Amino acid sequence: MGKLFEGPDGRPRCNWCAATPEYIAYHDNEWGFPVNDDQRLFEKICLEGFQSGLSWRTVLAKRENFRKAFKKFDFNKVARFTEKDVERLLQDAGIIRHRGKIEATVNNAKRAKEMVKVEGSLAAYFWSHEPSSETRDISVVVSISPESVAISKDLKKRGWKFVGPTTVYAFMQAMGLVNDHAEGCVTRAKAIRMRKAFKKPT
Repeated sequence: MGKLFEGPDGRPRCNWCAATPEYIAYHDNEWGFPVNDDQRLFEKICLEGFQSGLSWRTVLAKRENFRKAFKKFDFNKVARFTEKDVERLLQDAGIIRHRGKIEATVNNAKRAKEMVKVEGSLAAYFWSHEPSSETRDISVVVSISPESVAISKDLKKRGWKFVGPTTVYAFMQAMGLVNDHAEGCVTRAKAIRMRKAFKKPT
């Protein structure tokens, strides 16, 4: 994702890490590493939806509160949330109190259950959309891709909400469907190794 930033340990990292110290741990230990756990995938796509119009820093700072509020993003449990739960969450200062985004999360939990019945798992669905190659120039910062556009359209057709192409691409970056660690970033090689060892769900 463009230029490099020298971390407090003197090692180069993706430039966006410079925004806040909290980003460094997230970047080094999570961002860009492949994920096949449905609960984590559901959590991330929901949190990316909450981020819409805001910074990831805001969401990351509240992530544990979100996990508590949404039953650790167990979509089978969230799908049972009622209007009473929505009203309760609108009073929860620990999360982003946006009715549309809260209602979208409950809706998407129901859609996730439907997807599992059809596709076998969320992981099987999302990884079936992994880009076929990574020959593109990663020095060019992009916020969408043909794959994120396709996934976004398909998810919306399935009834998902707050899943625009930019939101989906950020999800793809974070969950390792693409490796957007910059050339020279200390974590890029680790992400490459993890992706090579990763067994795609089917």
